[in-house]
Amino acid sequence: MAGLLVASQALAQPVNDDPTGPQPKLPTEQLTIKTASGDMYHFTVELPTTQQEQTTGEMFRTDIPADQGMLFVWPKPQISEMWMKNCPVPEDMVFIGADGTILAIAENTVPYSLSTISSGVPVKATLELKGGVTAADNINVGDKVIAKPFSGG
Repeated sequence: MAGLLVASQALAQPVNDDPTGPQPKLPTEQLTIKTASGDMYHFTVELPTTQQEQTTGEMFRTDIPADQGMLFVWPKPQISEMWMKNCPVPEDMVFIGADGTILAIAENTVPYSLSTISSGVPVKATLELKGGVTAADNINVGDKVIAKPFSGG
């Protein structure tokens, strides 16, 4: 993942914020991005649901297929702050509003960086994709994400 920098809510379980290896593949669902030009891009996204899964995210993963990613759904819209700790490959972070509209994109984040990558505005979810996918597919702010968390799945 870009590791989750700021947890949305603390759970009773202790969280290891410094894991030493990748987590197993998580449950997935389908997600589609519809661009302003009407193009549709389909992704299979993993869904980290526990605080530990969200904290670990895509850490230590050396490959993110272009048609896959990880979707972090927050309990309520919030400023999403991520980082690239222990992440060896660049990612595109897509910040999504409650209605599925893309509100911000951080492209080709820097591997291993501890700098905060912020949505800048409250969002319902953060989608991590392989670095460069949003540019290659011409995915932009204002495009729509169609998936269950946005009442479109």
